[in-house]
Amino acid sequence: MMAEPAAALGIPLRLLAEAEGVSAAQVIVDQIVGDHTDLADLRAVTAGARVVTFDHEHVPTDHLRALVADGVAVRPGPDALVHAQDKGVMRERLAALGVPCPRNAIVSTLADVEAFGVPCVLKTTRGGYDGKGVWFVRTAADLAKAEEPLRVAAETGVRLLAEELVDHRRELSALVARSPSGQAAAYPVVASTQLDGICHEVVAPAPDLDPDLAVQAQQLALTIAGELDVTGMLAVELFETSDGRILVNELAMRPHNTGHWTQDGAVTSQFENHLRAVLDLPLGSPAARTPWTVMVNILGGPREQVGRLYDGYPHAMARDPHLRVHLYGKDLRPGRKVGHVNAYGDDLDDCLERARHAAAWFRGDLGDESE
Repeated sequence: MMAEPAAALGIPLRLLAEAEGVSAAQVIVDQIVGDHTDLADLRAVTAGARVVTFDHEHVPTDHLRALVADGVAVRPGPDALVHAQDKGVMRERLAALGVPCPRNAIVSTLADVEAFGVPCVLKTTRGGYDGKGVWFVRTAADLAKAEEPLRVAAETGVRLLAEELVDHRRELSALVARSPSGQAAAYPVVASTQLDGICHEVVAPAPDLDPDLAVQAQQLALTIAGELDVTGMLAVELFETSDGRILVNELAMRPHNTGHWTQDGAVTSQFENHLRAVLDLPLGSPAARTPWTVMVNILGGPREQVGRLYDGYPHAMARDPHLRVHLYGKDLRPGRKVGHVNAYGDDLDDCLERARHAAAWFRGDLGDESE
């Protein structure tokens, strides 16, 4: 999705693709197939590049430091990116900065988990995403569920983090872009809903959010970006607690699912601003184009409906000429994010209905309806 604004700006991209024909490889001609954990592959793809950036956080920190030593401009740099790679490091740094976070602790034994207290959530500090690497321990009777992640942590050497199970009203996301020169831009704070640990729906701006809390969330994101020296997009995922506070859940230093609404709902998309930021170009306006934008992810449906994804085009486009559809060219699997739809306008309920209907149609849930 960075390829489209890059083409408009005349910025050539080179891709390190994990396999031939993957999503990004379908739209970026200059590509090398390789492994992001292999330093030789990283050096090959970055040779002659003005700037290196990422669409995920899993490139080993030591490899990034090696690229920096080679003279490559890595943005965000390894000293910043490690806070998105390692939840334990993130929690320690945010605590030092006085950033409000859920109560947390590193645990290595069942006794540690029991002492921390239940209910709690256990998270692998490295490698987890979209609900993977997360275990809920809701009652004392569930403590046995901690045995498997504790065993894996001991075998792999990856630390395990325990966090309080926050009593929250909803999840919010504050996105900011920041350039090496220190210019920053903050997008409207959005509300997101999760389905089986995967971002399902985003409403921009977050409905009924207290204006002071919205400003607090934006200022928090800007502070974190500055203190961690983030270059590019930073997504700060937040809990809005039932008693009216905000707590930082996780960080992502890249264009983020909760910012996909910006492709059609903001003056400058998160993808364009990420490119502008890492190249130290003036940032574009993050302002919303319309009062409301709703993004709903398209997930692969039941196995018998996999393969029908593109059948949604005639119905969805004819029903809603203002709808914006973004499909990723990914292999279809049940539950996999394979695209998203954006609906925008003056009426929130209308945007919600349009986006939900279209996503359900592409998924295959409504494919037998006649209208």
